[in-house]
Amino acid sequence: MSRTCPGLEIVAVDPHDEQALTAWYDAYAEAERHGRGRTATVWQLRELQVMLAEPSIRRRSTAWAGRVDGRTVAAGWVQLPLLDNLERAELSVQVVPAARRRGHGTAMLAHLEQVAREEGRTVLGAEATYDYDAGPDGAGESGPEFARARGFDLVLGDVQRILDLPVPDEVLDRLAAEAAPHHTAYTLRSWVGPVPEELLVGWADLTSSLMTEAPMGELDVERESASTEAVRDAEALVAKQGRTKYNTVALDAEGTVVAYTDLATTVHEPGRAYQWGTLVRREHRGHRLGLAVKVANLRLLQAECPDLDHVVTYNAEVNAHMVAVNDALGYRVTARLGEFQKRLA
Repeated sequence: MSRTCPGLEIVAVDPHDEQALTAWYDAYAEAERHGRGRTATVWQLRELQVMLAEPSIRRRSTAWAGRVDGRTVAAGWVQLPLLDNLERAELSVQVVPAARRRGHGTAMLAHLEQVAREEGRTVLGAEATYDYDAGPDGAGESGPEFARARGFDLVLGDVQRILDLPVPDEVLDRLAAEAAPHHTAYTLRSWVGPVPEELLVGWADLTSSLMTEAPMGELDVERESASTEAVRDAEALVAKQGRTKYNTVALDAEGTVVAYTDLATTVHEPGRAYQWGTLVRREHRGHRLGLAVKVANLRLLQAECPDLDHVVTYNAEVNAHMVAVNDALGYRVTARLGEFQKRLA
């Protein structure tokens, strides 16, 4: 499928066509890295190829290239949840710096919105990264202003933080000792890779509630599917992408998973890890389990990956509790991420 917009030809990207995929990826990565330095969090080529090419029960992703005279100057992709949040579509648009302010981003976004409409999606999500000093609303920054001018509202402001590694043992020992008296009725368990079978149901149930239990501002989202098949599907995708996960849970006296946190590394980015989710069940909060699982997981990560030099994470700015935990661990503010939303008429 292709569509010609004024000055821009928009074509679907075949993830098995290495030349087309690489041209699309290069445009995406150049745009994402522009002006961001070490704070840039760019999907790697093979990670995106797997996402686009591999079948999944959880979501479907399609990519589009915007070309001028045969050169790819704009990249876009659409992700569609398949098990839950069936009214949503997540959109991403990038334009290489040298080709900006010529309408290419507007044309690509209009194309992606039409793709979403044709799929029956009525709520669009998008993200924009910008300098921390620009303030929560990113006034004057190109990404937020582009989104707002095209009908998107900022519904959640996140802050990017980076933790330099290794965190000294004495810091982790002190934090663990501070938390320990508050969670004596719980057991911590850590592992690398897929979720152990005996924890799978509890893990699926807890992690699926992250989108509704963590602060989400005005994002229009519903709880994700608690399917154990979806967990295994995601794990298979992670493995094919060259990623490894490091996980810690807290178990109550009955062995129920009541808190979790997970970190991920990738063979494509030596030295970097990503903090993914952290959540404590509402009825088990107040026992410093969030701090306890994050400290234990950092110990695991540093033991398994001594060559890492930093971890990247994002927190909703309104999530005061988790921000305090990350401050205690030594994370420092580096950028902002705005989550935007638009309802189609």
